[in-house]
Amino acid sequence: MVKLFDSERKVMEVLWREGEISAGQIVKILKEETGWNRNTTYTVIKKCVDKGAVKRQEPGFVCSALITRQEVQEYETEELIDKMFDGSKEKFFAAFLDGKKLSKGEIEQLRKMVNDLGQEDKQ
Repeated sequence: MVKLFDSERKVMEVLWREGEISAGQIVKILKEETGWNRNTTYTVIKKCVDKGAVKRQEPGFVCSALITRQEVQEYETEELIDKMFDGSKEKFFAAFLDGKKLSKGEIEQLRKMVNDLGQEDKQ
C-alpha cells in the first residue's frame, strides 16, 4: 500500500467518485473544488501515477484508480494505530470512546460490529 498525501487524496477522491475520467476533467473538477490550477493538478496526478495509485492511459490522458478508498482507509488507520497507540487496537478504541457521548443507535451499531467480528472467528 502507498502513503497518500492530502493533495493526492483529493485526486483519488475525484477518481473514486467519478470513475475513469480524463486528466482534463480532473483539472476542471479540482479547480472548482479547491481552486487548483492546471499545473498543480497535473503534478499531483503524476505523483499518484508514480506511486502506483493511478493508471494513466492514452489517448486523452485517461486516469483510473488502482487502489480503493477502503484500502487507503485501512492502511491509514493501521498507520495511525501504530504511530499513536503502539499498535494496540484496544488503546485506539479506548481513546476513541473516552469521553464521547454516543447515541443508543451508535452504541448498538458498535455492539453489532463487535459481535459480527466474534462470529467470523467461529467460522
